[in-house]
This record gives sequence, C-alpha cells and structure tokens, in this order.
Amino acid sequence: MPSGKRLDLLDPTPFDWDDADLALGLARTYRWGGHSAWPLPLSVAQHSLTVLQLRRNAAAAPLDPVTQLRELLHDAEEGLLGFDCISVLKPFLGGAFRELTQRLERAVFLRYGLPAWTPASYLAHKRADRLAAASEAVHAVGWSADEVRRTLKIRMPPLADDPLLPLYGGTAWEPWPPSLACVRFLEELQRLKECSN
Repeated sequence: MPSGKRLDLLDPTPFDWDDADLALGLARTYRWGGHSAWPLPLSVAQHSLTVLQLRRNAAAAPLDPVTQLRELLHDAEEGLLGFDCISVLKPFLGGAFRELTQRLERAVFLRYGLPAWTPASYLAHKRADRLAAASEAVHAVGWSADEVRRTLKIRMPPLADDPLLPLYGGTAWEPWPPSLACVRFLEELQRLKECSN
C-alpha cells in the first residue's frame, strides 16, 4: 500500500491499510471495465459518493452517520482488490472469487465498525446502487435507456440530474480525475468517521 502497509488479499485483516490507501484504491479502480463516453473512466470512489447521496435523498429522515458510512464503503473491497468485476463475469469466476471479496468486505466492516446489512437496509441500498448504475450507464458510458432495461434489467428510469452536482459543481455526470475522486472520497470518509464516534 502507498502507506507502507501490507495487505494479504487471501487473509486480510482490518489493520492492513489506512484511509488514504483505500481512497486512492477506489479512485484508481474503474467501473464499466474502464469504458466511458468521457475522456476519463468513472471511478468506484465517485460511484460510492453517488450512491451515498442517492440514499440521503431518498430517506424520509436524515440517515445516521454509521448508515451513511456503510453506504460510502459498500464497494470498499473493490478498492483494496483494485478490480470492479463486471456483473456478467461474476458467475464465471465462481465461489472462490465470491469468498475472496467477502473476506475483504468483512475486514472493511470490522475496521470501520459497520453493522451487517438488515434486509430493509440492503433493499434501500440496492435501490440506490441500481439507480446509480442505470444513470451511469446512460450518462457516463453512453448506453440508451432501452439498453439499460434490456441488458441490466433495471426498470427504474435513469436520473436526468447528477446528484453530486449540487455538492461539488463541475459538469453533470463527468468522471472526475483520480486525484480529485481520491480527495473527495477521503474527505467524506473522514467526516463520517468523526460523526460516528
């Protein structure tokens, strides 16, 4: 890791990285196989912030800091692994790959004191995650809404408005440079950690 820590991917512990390592890993790990309609691909760090904001926007009452932290870190294992597997490939990679990612996820949950998903919280999370995916497919990758329905099987319509635009400005749906994605993810991670203590 850039911090000098060592992560054993086959036997991870919660002490094998620091927050900056994780933020950088997520900022340099790309969704959609690295494909994009923009000059840069979309990072998992930016996606994670999008999902968090969608959950905030959909909640009837403000989310507690731990719930927000779990949303922000929902793909954290991908930043440690350096790989966001395209969904269609996961069945071919099989149980061993699933076990590897679950080990990393357990280490993340232990490190940050995150509770396990309940059925209700996971359902709310998946709604936000799938809405983010549908919207990214259209605005970041260049798919049509019909392709999203047919290929991703997501029935909810993609968003027109980028939920991150009111927070960060810039151009709607444009993927951020890795350095910027890293800074913004790390700032949110540290803010939520302070609020949850």
